[in-house]
Amino acid sequence: MAAAERIRIVLVGTQHPGNIGSAARAMKTMGLSRLVLVAPEKAPNAESYALAAGADDVLAAASIHETLAEAIADCRLVLGCTARSRRIALEELEPRAAGVRAVSEAAGGSEIALVFGRERTGLTNDEYELCHVAVHIQANPDYSSLNLAMAVQVLSYELRMAALAVGPASAGEDERREPPASHAEMEGFFSQLADTLDVIDFHKGRAPESAMRKLRRLFLRAQPDTREVRILRGVLADAQRMARLAGERDA
Repeated sequence: MAAAERIRIVLVGTQHPGNIGSAARAMKTMGLSRLVLVAPEKAPNAESYALAAGADDVLAAASIHETLAEAIADCRLVLGCTARSRRIALEELEPRAAGVRAVSEAAGGSEIALVFGRERTGLTNDEYELCHVAVHIQANPDYSSLNLAMAVQVLSYELRMAALAVGPASAGEDERREPPASHAEMEGFFSQLADTLDVIDFHKGRAPESAMRKLRRLFLRAQPDTREVRILRGVLADAQRMARLAGERDA
């Protein structure tokens, strides 16, 4: 399977159906075909197909999900495209580096998502926190307004350039690696980690959000595979069990 077939473009909360069609056109010109919609305000309509300008197949095959978590559950790398700085610190990549990273991991068998937010407000902080990497297009700071479909076009172009640059030897080398755990597996681990930190009173009355954000970055940077996540979750389960036993002895 070609790397491009493992890469999906995810549009979250799209407000104008025409932008969905324009995004489909941008994708098809660069050899991408997997369009995913998350809770669009309006479903694709005649305006969408008119602006798709021949990319009707991409538009017709688009899947629709109610939440971003559902749309990216099987992904091992999620890149969130954002036009503004956030209090949630993620690894940041420019479009060219993001394209190389996405294609490299897709060539190794991973499912990849590039996520774009609403036209006016972008991704919510909760949605942004589900991403592993932030991607920022360095537009003119005096006029940085970039249409959704234009942003999709920029990233799609970088994906295509990266795919064309990947040679057979590089692809074969990536395929021998154990792929990272999926997004859903990592989110399950993070949920158990947060519960365990509460059980062992790790935060000592401090707000847990800051520590969890740092731990998320640490483990996402490490990219554990499925077996490693199972080991980590086994450690957490034992930590919870020992904390319960200690509590019973002290009672």
